[in-house]
Amino acid sequence: MASSQLFIILAIAAIFVPSISAVEFIVGDDKGWTINFDYQTWAKGKVFHVGDKLVFKYPQGAHNVLKVNGTGFQQCEAPEGTLALTSGNDVILLATPGRKWYICGVSRHCEVGNQKLFLTVHPQGFSPTPSPLPSEVPSSPATVGSGEYGWKSPVPSPSAEPPYPGTAGSESHYYWNYPPSSPSPAYPGAGSRTTNSWISRWW
Repeated sequence: MASSQLFIILAIAAIFVPSISAVEFIVGDDKGWTINFDYQTWAKGKVFHVGDKLVFKYPQGAHNVLKVNGTGFQQCEAPEGTLALTSGNDVILLATPGRKWYICGVSRHCEVGNQKLFLTVHPQGFSPTPSPLPSEVPSSPATVGSGEYGWKSPVPSPSAEPPYPGTAGSESHYYWNYPPSSPSPAYPGAGSRTTNSWISRWW
């Protein structure tokens, strides 16, 4: 007895829960269904699910709504026998997932007035996941030369003037980096910072 009652409750919930969570979209918001409006921008960022509804609002007699396929959307032509909605308050239930195309068949409203809408309907429970942000890789300052030991100096910026050895009053940060186990050199000033004028005497 208890199990049969539980089954009935679950069956009722399965019927009413989708309708409770369904969303009703007014196409074009306060602009409604009209000409010279970008409906693709309107649809961008919205997520349409099975069970949601589209409401096309417009002055009765001024427009209509035709459901077409991708080719009809591009050519602004409805397949033969397509039933036009003309009430001015047309409600369309999104009953199946997939791509949906709608146009206005009055005069040249679709071709000239861009009165057409394309959207994608997702299954119930679908929620788009945000794209992960690219990881930032810290950059290290570049140096001239290669290897662990040798002549090194920071790379100058493109706008800086290149250093010239022996220039009076100039100070460049060239230095010789010796391995820890190597003996100190015999000439004076080795292993420490030196000016370009000293370098010019040895080279």
